[in-house]
Amino acid sequence: MPIWQKPVTLDLLNSRSAEGAVAALGIEFTEIGDDFLRARVPVDARTVQPYGLLHGGVSVLLAETLGSTGAYYASPEGQRAVGLDSNANHLRGAMGGWVTGTARPVHRGRTTQVWQIEMTNDAGELTCVSRLTMAMQPQRA
Repeated sequence: MPIWQKPVTLDLLNSRSAEGAVAALGIEFTEIGDDFLRARVPVDARTVQPYGLLHGGVSVLLAETLGSTGAYYASPEGQRAVGLDSNANHLRGAMGGWVTGTARPVHRGRTTQVWQIEMTNDAGELTCVSRLTMAMQPQRA
């Protein structure tokens, strides 16, 4: 059974991200499953650090994008998700292609949600694992 409590489509997610950091870095949402979201980021001139590896901050931005988006759409109407804590373990560098993140909830409570995001390179190798804790609050006008 799907966890989504608000209407969500790939077109909606990608259009809502058409400006700002997500668009500037080339992040695109690619899949919505019953209990996960998936997006990818290119490893290119916009996203690498001076040594040619995907910047760790870009991995964290991908993780936070996926986790906060998941928390928002997996919460009831009238609720929003704001970040409380973010953690990332960088396991393997990526020097080209795409890094794909998959976010799944670990805990979906009334006041907090915890999401785990696993990122892999084009070969399917784990590059980063992140955990994001979100505070659930009433939506502001």
